[in-house]
Order: sequence, then C-alpha cells, then structure tokens
Amino acid sequence: MDNMVDDKKVNQVVEQGKGIPHAEGADTPGWELPFLLLAGFRSLIDRLHTELAAQGHPDARPAHGFAMQAIGQDGATASELGRRLGISKQAAGKTADRLTALGYVSTAPDPTDARRKLLRLTPHGLDALNRSAAIFESLRAEWAESVGPGRVHDLEAALRTVVPASDRYRLDAAGWLGG
Repeated sequence: MDNMVDDKKVNQVVEQGKGIPHAEGADTPGWELPFLLLAGFRSLIDRLHTELAAQGHPDARPAHGFAMQAIGQDGATASELGRRLGISKQAAGKTADRLTALGYVSTAPDPTDARRKLLRLTPHGLDALNRSAAIFESLRAEWAESVGPGRVHDLEAALRTVVPASDRYRLDAAGWLGG
C-alpha cells in the first residue's frame, strides 16, 4: 500500500477511514490532527530554509539543524551525535562529514581522550543556528499576526500540556522517522 501524501495522491490509509465516526464533539476526524501538526511543522521548516538560503546558508537542510543542535556548544563525538539523533554511528559520521564539508562543523582532538575526535560548531555553524532562531521568531510573529497572538499562545500551551516534558526537545526525529 502506498502511503504517499502529495498533491497527486490521496493517502490510502486515510481514504479507507472514510465513514469512521469522529470522537464525540469533534468536528474533524482524529487522523487529521497529526497531518495538521506535521504540515505546520513542515511549513515552518520550509520557510526557515528558504530564508536561511537567502541569508547565506543555501546548503543547510533540516537534518543539519538537528545535528548542529545535537552537537551543541560543548561539542560531541560521532557516537554521541548518533545517540542524540537516534541514528547509527555510521550515519552520524556521514552527517558530520557533510557538515564539515559545508563548513558548519570542525573536528578537534577530545581533551579527555586523544583517541576520540570532537565535533565542534564553527562560526558558520553558529551563524546558521543564530539566524534560525531569529527566523523562527519572525515566523511565529507571522502566525500570531494571522490567527492572533492569544491563539498561538494557546496552541503552544496546549502542546506543552499534552507533550511530556521529556519529549519536547528531542532531536532524534530522523531516527524516529526511519531516516
């Protein structure tokens, strides 16, 4: 079964759900919520990357942002990067190699173990993260202008209520999605 969702193809799983009654009091079917959340996320990320490209980061990809966040201010080994992202050490190594080639990350000897190499964000990587933060603020402001600041605040508060605190800032989306 093909579960592809795009302009040309309707999700067959959803299509099969026609006729399933909505939860009591709901005006939309339950399956629509995850699609709306994903579409909102994707809309923000796509707009972020369009703006990042215009601001000097044309090669930045969503996975790069997750990886740079996982590397963080203190750096990380490839093994740590893999664990934080929920991907294999080999996949983490490939991601680190790509980030290095793009100038977002450099490697340095680990001061606690000379056999290991630490990945560290470069000024270019830090610039990408700082610009991302500013762009996200601007995109949030656009949403607030469109639907009202109170509704955006209510949406965020509702998500904080239903999403366990331990899951709010997880970086392992690529591993969870099977990437």
